[in-house]
Amino acid sequence: MKIIWPRVLTPTHLIQLIRNQRNPLKALEIFDQAKSKFPNYRHNGPVYATMINILGSLGRIAEMKEVIGQMKADSCECRDSTFVVAIKSYAKAGLLDEAISLFRNLPQFNCVNWTNSFNTLLEIMMKESELETAHCLFLESVHGWEVKSRVRSLNLLIDALCQRNRSDLALHVFQEMNNMCCYPDRETYQILMRGLCEDGRLNEAIHFLYSMFWRISRKGSGEDVVVYRTLLDALCNHGHIQEAVDILNKALRKGLKAPKQYCKQLDLKQCHGEVDLLKIKVLIHEALIRGLVPNSDCYSAMAIDLYTEGKITEADKVVSEMNVKGFRPSLAIYEAKVAALCGEGRVDEAIQVIEGDVVGGNYVPIVGLYKAVIKGLCCEGKSALAVKYFEDLVRKVNSGPDKETYAILVDGLCNDGQFVEASQILERMLIKSYWPSDATYSILIQGLCITGRQYEAVMWLEQMVSEGKIPEHSIWDALVTSFCPETVLANSLSAMLRQLKRSS
Repeated sequence: MKIIWPRVLTPTHLIQLIRNQRNPLKALEIFDQAKSKFPNYRHNGPVYATMINILGSLGRIAEMKEVIGQMKADSCECRDSTFVVAIKSYAKAGLLDEAISLFRNLPQFNCVNWTNSFNTLLEIMMKESELETAHCLFLESVHGWEVKSRVRSLNLLIDALCQRNRSDLALHVFQEMNNMCCYPDRETYQILMRGLCEDGRLNEAIHFLYSMFWRISRKGSGEDVVVYRTLLDALCNHGHIQEAVDILNKALRKGLKAPKQYCKQLDLKQCHGEVDLLKIKVLIHEALIRGLVPNSDCYSAMAIDLYTEGKITEADKVVSEMNVKGFRPSLAIYEAKVAALCGEGRVDEAIQVIEGDVVGGNYVPIVGLYKAVIKGLCCEGKSALAVKYFEDLVRKVNSGPDKETYAILVDGLCNDGQFVEASQILERMLIKSYWPSDATYSILIQGLCITGRQYEAVMWLEQMVSEGKIPEHSIWDALVTSFCPETVLANSLSAMLRQLKRSS
């Protein structure tokens, strides 16, 4: 398609031109031609960000690196989010050293805030078990003014240590936070309490809890209830029932600042054995809920935490109590509930939550609600029904489906043999400039060949190649077999195509 250039080119107009291209390499060509066609034109930060995002999402690392070099040479103002995309793209391609090198070269760019880039890189390095390198990077960067907050970075480090069952080291990091003039937030306490309890370090966990009473809990914040519940459950699991009850009373009085009538000692004389352990936990949870100073945030924290752990019945009780107290559940609660139901294969109930509680309650739905249901339906082989909720998402959510939602639905339709419908959704996905993965193209093209729709298969093959992707052998085999049913001829042509691919 011939590009119609405007008389005067602006960065906003160029971004629109780039995003409208179904072929990302064509978009790069337009990006490169802009300066030669309009000598007075200069790319700005959003233009570079758009181009880097497109190239990075497709894994075109060499081209993306070249664009980043141009951005540095132009010295235009750029945002932290641009480097987040580049760092993630390098990491996805297995080029962690390139990601680290880019971050260390950020002083050469016109960017004044590196906080998100720093945290993104740290998180990736933790997942790759590069703890020593991450520690060195932290020491290099954490004292600079470009990294605005150190709490998130330290939380990532504490979480990484806890996941490796080194909550003892995580506790040392926590204790050093004061020396760095950095104060832990509620997430810090939640992460470390969970790590200590999972490692069985209950004495340290108890002392850690007491430190909360004079720090973030001294005003009786109800959101701390998640931290208290983690320790109380761990004590019960290890058989320290009476100690759990004693700490519950302290948490109600000193932590939650509960009214006196809710600080009564629990009577657990009738509870014995493993069967009653669950009952004891429920009684403790109910005491925590009753002791909460009525507040929407504290109820939400408790409900979301229970839904996340799959304790749907207990979480429903929290929501019921919330309604009784006159508080309206947040969308985050319903999103957690839908995810929990879909995780247990109860997709029909999740749909009822969306249609009854969310839509019926006059909430504005969000992408996460529909995404969970679409994924659940596709996992159950009900992709045709998933299309209905996909269309609801398009109509009811202003932002529309994200890339992951499109990918889930296309893959689900292909797995159910609905290749024509998958083609239609993929077409809409490309219009949004969301680029599918190699695997999505592969299963769709092979499926279209099997169902005798060779023309559509060839069209998608052309699209795949235009994006710079290299089709797998299985795609060529499927195309040859569909056009040449004779086995001998098909095998010959397939071998020829492989040879051509190797020579290219």
